[in-house]
Amino acid sequence: MKFAIKQNCIFFSLILAFVFSISYCEAQNLAIPKKDTTVKTIPDTLLFKLQTAQSAITEINVANKKGYQTEAIKKQIDAIQDNVSPLIKSFEAKKELDTKSLLSYDLILRDADTQLKSIIAILVQNSNDLQKMSDQVVTLSNDTLLKNDQKTKELRLYQPQITEIKSRLQAAGKLTGDNLNQVNMLLASASALNVKVNNLQTQTAERLEISGKQAWSKRDPYLWQAPFQNPAHRSTDNLIKASFQGQQQILKYFIDSTWDNRFLAILTAITFFIWVRRNFKNSRRAAIRRQIGELKFEYLKPFPIFSSLIVLLNITPLFEPDAPSLYVELIQFLLLLVMTVHLWKVLEKKQLQFWIILISLYAILILGNAAVDQSLPFRLVLIAINIFFIWMGIQLSRKLVFKEFSKKYVSWVFYILIFMNLLSIILNVFGRVDLAKVTSLTGVIGLVQLIGLSVFMQIILDALDLQMKISSCNKGIFSRISHDKTRAKLKKMLSILCVVLWVMVLMINMSILGGLWGWATEILSKPRAFGSIHFSFGNIFFFITIIYIANKLQKHVPLLFGEERITFNEDSGHKGSKVALVRLVIIVIGLLLAVMASGLPMDKLTVVLGAFGVGIGLGMQNIVNNFVSGIILIFEKPFRIGDYVELADKKGKVRDIGIRSSKLLTPQGSEVIIPNGDLLSGRLVNWTLGNDFIKTELIFKVSAESDFEEIRKIISEMLDDAENTVKKLPPEVLLNNITADSLEIKVLLWINNIYVEAEFKSDFLQQLVKKLKDASVKIM
Repeated sequence: MKFAIKQNCIFFSLILAFVFSISYCEAQNLAIPKKDTTVKTIPDTLLFKLQTAQSAITEINVANKKGYQTEAIKKQIDAIQDNVSPLIKSFEAKKELDTKSLLSYDLILRDADTQLKSIIAILVQNSNDLQKMSDQVVTLSNDTLLKNDQKTKELRLYQPQITEIKSRLQAAGKLTGDNLNQVNMLLASASALNVKVNNLQTQTAERLEISGKQAWSKRDPYLWQAPFQNPAHRSTDNLIKASFQGQQQILKYFIDSTWDNRFLAILTAITFFIWVRRNFKNSRRAAIRRQIGELKFEYLKPFPIFSSLIVLLNITPLFEPDAPSLYVELIQFLLLLVMTVHLWKVLEKKQLQFWIILISLYAILILGNAAVDQSLPFRLVLIAINIFFIWMGIQLSRKLVFKEFSKKYVSWVFYILIFMNLLSIILNVFGRVDLAKVTSLTGVIGLVQLIGLSVFMQIILDALDLQMKISSCNKGIFSRISHDKTRAKLKKMLSILCVVLWVMVLMINMSILGGLWGWATEILSKPRAFGSIHFSFGNIFFFITIIYIANKLQKHVPLLFGEERITFNEDSGHKGSKVALVRLVIIVIGLLLAVMASGLPMDKLTVVLGAFGVGIGLGMQNIVNNFVSGIILIFEKPFRIGDYVELADKKGKVRDIGIRSSKLLTPQGSEVIIPNGDLLSGRLVNWTLGNDFIKTELIFKVSAESDFEEIRKIISEMLDDAENTVKKLPPEVLLNNITADSLEIKVLLWINNIYVEAEFKSDFLQQLVKKLKDASVKIM
């Protein structure tokens, strides 16, 4: 008991001692004062702010160093100002401008407006960015930490960094402010110029509307009322100067803005030069020269520099359809000059004199068309030129023949020339001088175009003749096609191209091509709806065009692979299925491109494919079956082009393997079209898959008194000497049947070419009859 009490007392004493020790420690902790932690916090805050400021200043400096292309933008604005200034002077100098000038001005102003809007958008974005950076600089400059002048212990530790940041921040603020001022000045300049351009566009639109309404109205005095000189208040010098400044600016602007299209035209002409030059060099090789002899081309020379220039000047309207009329007029004038040099030795003396007169009068018309003089002498000179061209049109329509073009088309050109000049005289007399100049020049340009395009066509045809001769000697593609048919087809295509070029130049000169093109573009691109399906006529046009081109290409694929037309009587060899495979690829690619060009959405296309599937289930099984069978035939290759096959009662040589059907050429010369489904599912016999051998038989009867062994010997000797037999496979001469008065003999032999079976039998039987008669064997 005592021991238990003693143990309890000891345990209680230990507990009290532990509690007192904890209390004493707490008292000691309370007695010690807490350290101030603000000393550690302030340096960390300073460091964070300094790092933030340095990062912001670095970003601002990087953005400023990259620059905002102020110099380049200023040059663009100045270039636009240079383009627009002559137009402003022209508007101020002339109260009335002709339609061609107004259309050219409208083109320049539209492009200027587009460029200025793009420049303004860039400048606005740059101004906003610079303004944000400027505000950021101000915010950093007003930071209390950077502005604090108290020299505390902590600030003294970071004083070098703070000083450097203040200096960099001041430089960044100055640079940002300078850039912002430059950008804002350019923005103000671009905006002011854009306002001027918009005003000029409004004036141009108004004058075009008035010009369209008053195109045939009287603007000048009648011829008998015309003054001998221009009125004093309309100085001729100032008007001519303003007019030519405007025209010069139009040309300069057009040439500078359409260099890419012009580069393509020049590249085409360079390609033509290299092509012709290379063919002439090849023609000098001894092996080729012996075959083609001496080359004589009237319009094509071994060094075709002028021929290439003629090609370039003729195709220019195709690459630059939006060219101003003055540009086209100058192109036609250059074409006349180049043709003069090119045909100097070809033309006779009288023809050359006539040609020079034509060039001179055409140059006068160009100058007169740009002039603004409405005085009586000028109008009389214009009438005299009109009379000369009327006389020229009558004389040329009777005597001149263009072998490159149909006579009826050439006659229409002369009729237009005569009509336009007659109309010009009438308009001149009754006070429509501007319209008279346009109609007169249009008729003459039609004549110049006719001459230039005739030379152009002859140059292209001569180049094609040269290519066909060289290709035939080298066993190229032209050695496998008819030269006459190829030339005729190319001539037809060139005729269509020449008609298009002639009409384009005529419309450009009359300033109606742009309007017609815009009208056609609007019709083709206008969105239309058929139920829930949205489309445009342009999508349909491209869809049909792509399908048509793909179909034409797949038809002419054999020529690209050297495939000759299969005939029955000749051994044309076996052609692989690569032609059919390429055809399939062209059709699939053409179909995919056509679907993409149609603009049909995928969800609508799914509906169409679903309807197509229903159509297959209802009535198109055979078409799809033949199509799929054609694909299987291409890859499985049970027969090739040139194989001799047999299907049911049809025998013949495979001429073509198509996607839907294949063609057989029978021994009778007829072509049999067999669906691919029948070829795949029917019992097809291919006689020439592995080789062209065929086992044939000959049956004939002789007298019963004849010696069979002697006949066997005669036949064996004949077959040993015969051609087209397979020597490794010996023939068999068998006694097939016996009657009271005759023996029936059957001859089995192998022929190495199935296509000569009938010819071999004929020749062999003729020789056999002769041999048997010599051997006194009677044939029954």
